[in-house]
Amino acid sequence: MRVTVLQENLARGLSIVSRAVSPRSTLPVLANVLVATDDGRLRLSATNLELGITCWIGAKTIEEGSTTVPARTFSDLVSSLAGKDVEMSLNVRTQTLNVHCEASNTDLKCIDAQEFPPMPVIDFSQGLQINVADLKEMIQQVVFAASTDDARPILTGVLVSVNGDQMIMAAADGFRLSVRKATLSSPASRPFNAVIPARALSELARVSGDSDQTLTMVMPPGRGQVVFRLRDVELVSQLIDGSFPDYEQIIPRQYQTRAVLSTSSFLKACKQAEIFAREGSHIARININPGGGLQPGTVEISGQSEETGFNQSVVDASIEGPALLIAFNVRFLREVLDVIRTPNVVLETNTETSPGVIRPVGGAEEQGDFLHVIMPMHLGN
Repeated sequence: MRVTVLQENLARGLSIVSRAVSPRSTLPVLANVLVATDDGRLRLSATNLELGITCWIGAKTIEEGSTTVPARTFSDLVSSLAGKDVEMSLNVRTQTLNVHCEASNTDLKCIDAQEFPPMPVIDFSQGLQINVADLKEMIQQVVFAASTDDARPILTGVLVSVNGDQMIMAAADGFRLSVRKATLSSPASRPFNAVIPARALSELARVSGDSDQTLTMVMPPGRGQVVFRLRDVELVSQLIDGSFPDYEQIIPRQYQTRAVLSTSSFLKACKQAEIFAREGSHIARININPGGGLQPGTVEISGQSEETGFNQSVVDASIEGPALLIAFNVRFLREVLDVIRTPNVVLETNTETSPGVIRPVGGAEEQGDFLHVIMPMHLGN
């Protein structure tokens, strides 16, 4: 193998695929990146057997070939190179890759590409077409609510349901639930449900960048995998086996108190309360006062710590229904408010022991496209 590539392209490609490298594996080759010539381009691949990412970059190919290079060493080396062109040549017999760039000359010990797990070859002609910007927003609004506890693997994933031109993503960790709906530009050929690891979707959002291009999603039958294809990047993930809980049962169907308030003011108040609440149990007390006469309604958000003190913020709100004092995990409140794009948000509650619902107000999202359910916390004294 002999190729020449631009240093910035190689560094960008390695930054995309290296997140799929397995740092602690019994297979040494999984700590490496596959580097292979491919129809006039250079293909970089990494996998930890659950998640695999492939990226293609432009290259001038003099001699075809492939090998696997230690990921961290290679990434650190390439990012430190000062020149424009990077020349790479492989000694097949010793599996040594020479990397030459201006005054820098490096030999890297490699592992034969034959030992690298094969990446799936997929027919994308029947794939589902999804706008990247829309998909990124969907992922950002649900993925944070997935569990990070491997005790219940199914909750570490995001349920993706497609029926016709409707797509729904849902994630829950036992304390909160995020549901996002969207309408696809073209309907799916068949309905499907799949639980995709939250980490895989986070990586997909990361590697897809800020482009407004279209992405293709394919679930090859009988493989238990999902594959996403962008122009120069392909991401493959194992699906999570099992049945996702019936989240519809968790969503309250009505409310007694409804408060509409500024998203940015609510978020700022939660961030201040969290400074004090994080010392204890992350409890934020939410005191909803309807006001009276000419007085506007208010929502008081407070956090307290035995060691550091007390904080309270008051946010004006439009309130229907009776007054209520309820407590939520303040980190959960902050995380959901962080992903709401509309200027106002609504908080719907029933009693201090029943879940609260947060929805965006204004804009397209108001049409029931996004909702978030949070379980209350015990108020204490």
